[in-house]
Amino acid sequence: MSLINTQVKPFKAQAFHNGKFIEVTEKSLHGKWSVMIFMPAAFTFNCPTEVEDAAKHYAEFQKAGAEVYIVTTDTHFSHKVWHETSPAVGQAQFPLVGDPTHQLTRAFDVHIEEEGLALRGTFVINAHGIIKTAEVHDNAIARDVSETLRKLRAAQYVEKNPGQVCPAKWNEGAKTLTPSLDLVGKI
Repeated sequence: MSLINTQVKPFKAQAFHNGKFIEVTEKSLHGKWSVMIFMPAAFTFNCPTEVEDAAKHYAEFQKAGAEVYIVTTDTHFSHKVWHETSPAVGQAQFPLVGDPTHQLTRAFDVHIEEEGLALRGTFVINAHGIIKTAEVHDNAIARDVSETLRKLRAAQYVEKNPGQVCPAKWNEGAKTLTPSLDLVGKI
């Protein structure tokens, strides 16, 4: 079953965020858009490059009214040390969420049972806690967070403009389509 258009399941997790430990729950996601970025583990090879990419785009996510959450199967204590010791991860101003119980990785269907790690999963969640996009792939392939930002903006656009769809490579301000019988076979 797809997670698209389903409600985020209840959860409770600890995170390291701007020098403090905080609690993050499904209620934390309500009221603003959220981007959950799952990674296998702290102190790995590709993960810091993705955290750094998210950090470089963080102001754009905030401008779009979204919070970014990085999730690994480590503890929030590990995330504190990771943030303090990795120049790339040290740029993160968003919550680094620990999931040592694997509650979140299982709820988002990105858990690798044999390894106790997460696949690289990215989820855009609307302000009501509904999952609008999902991308999951092999851990050897790092993501481009600018594409996640594009998907966030597209999801926000179609939510504000019912009956419109965003065509391939759509970016904010570009033309959208209004599905109709007249368009069938003409694009």
